[in-house]
Amino acid sequence: METQHELSTFCPSYHRAVELIGRRWTGAILRALLADVKRFNDLAAGVPGLSDRMLAERLRELEAEGLVLRLVIPDIPVRVEYSLTEKGLALESVVHAVAHWAETWAGVQPCRHGTVEETAALRRA
Repeated sequence: METQHELSTFCPSYHRAVELIGRRWTGAILRALLADVKRFNDLAAGVPGLSDRMLAERLRELEAEGLVLRLVIPDIPVRVEYSLTEKGLALESVVHAVAHWAETWAGVQPCRHGTVEETAALRRA
C-alpha cells in the first residue's frame, strides 16, 4: 500500500476509484445515503438540481459497482429502498474528508444541515 510519501505518478486502482466517485452527482448521492436517506423520491428531493433520470442512472451504476443495495419491498404500492453496502459504507471517511476540504477551501457556500423535507422545500422555491 502506498503511503503519502510513496505516491507514484499513476495508479490504475486510484484512477478508477476517483473516476467512479467523481462522476457528476455521485458524491452528493453517497452523502445522502450516508445520512440514511433511503427512498428514491427522498434522494431526489435531498439533492437540489438532480434529475430523476440522472439519479436512476447513478444508482444503477453504484449498484453495479457493489456500493449500493437496492431493496424492493412488495407492499402496495411497491416500495424501493436504497442503502450502502459494506463497500459503500467504507467510503464514509472519504466523504467526510472531502466535505471538510470543501468547507475549508472550496469557497462556495457553507453546507446546510437540514432535513430532507427542508432541502426539498428549498428545491421547490
